[in-house]
Amino acid sequence: MKPEDLKYAKTHEWVAVDGDTATIGITDFAVQLLTDIVYLSLPTVGKKFAPGESMGEIESVKAVSDIYAPVRGEIVAVNQSLPDNLALLSDSPFEKAWIAKLRIADPTQLSQLMNRAEYLKHCEKDHH
Repeated sequence: MKPEDLKYAKTHEWVAVDGDTATIGITDFAVQLLTDIVYLSLPTVGKKFAPGESMGEIESVKAVSDIYAPVRGEIVAVNQSLPDNLALLSDSPFEKAWIAKLRIADPTQLSQLMNRAEYLKHCEKDHH
């Protein structure tokens, strides 16, 4: 997946939309901020989330951060191999390090997300 083709939440999740399914991960920017990641909890398949609701946690030597649902929907798959291979988050944040796939309940919520340029501007403004 190319970062330019994805949608982004202000909370540093990326979203790849394929029909009614959103593949969700965390951005390269978030991974750099967290530095040494030591733990990741995945959401449960079948669980439903509202936008902004915590789907799981990511822990680094610096901090524990929530992973938020960018849109309303139900988890249909999780990346079971990711918690045992956390290096993928920095090595391949937009391809192999997806966290969950969610069936989108309200596609209109996708319009609330940013494109790559808007997201990078948001990161610049928030962290300088």
